[in-house]
Amino acid sequence: MSPRPQLRSRLRALLKAGEQGAETYTTINPWNSRRTFAAFAYLAEQYGYRYAGLSPQHSASRAHPVFAFRRLPDAVERATRTRARYPDAPLGGPLPGLTGDRRPVPLPEARQEAELLHARIRVDLYGTSRRGRLRMLAVAVPLGVLIALAVNGSLHAGPLAVAGGIAAAWWLYLWLASVIMQRGRVRYSRMLEQAGVEWPPGRTPG
Repeated sequence: MSPRPQLRSRLRALLKAGEQGAETYTTINPWNSRRTFAAFAYLAEQYGYRYAGLSPQHSASRAHPVFAFRRLPDAVERATRTRARYPDAPLGGPLPGLTGDRRPVPLPEARQEAELLHARIRVDLYGTSRRGRLRMLAVAVPLGVLIALAVNGSLHAGPLAVAGGIAAAWWLYLWLASVIMQRGRVRYSRMLEQAGVEWPPGRTPG
């Protein structure tokens, strides 16, 4: 299914929050693509809400990260200007700064900002919250296997050896995932530094 209908659905939800004067809009990323979510973040900014990183509602136990968008001081002016230029955007018309029949692709004038938003999202996903989830999974999965063996009365040498192999393979997988995440965080952090963007926003808003 094309991500565009979901993109417009999220846009309508954000516009409703804006009409109600909400200071914060929160959402998960409903797409497999982080670039599509970065395109949504670009879109949100045109209507007065700037991507602000992981929401305080997010925790390591959640399967899907919760992201926050903060209302800008000139949100009303931005939304009014964008609605005037793109009156049918929420319902199927052209989207500000985006093109593409199926997947939203930033136009040249929006490409740099969309890339920087993508980098911010990656840094947030590779941060301490996701590493905390990896640590939780490192304990939860082997413990679940051990409990299953205990329930089935299989706590003896053969099954325990298999369970140990499963746990070792799982820990190796998580270690590799952690290494990849750390390298990704360094890469995207450098990209933001080179663009003069300080991130995460806990230090200085980007």
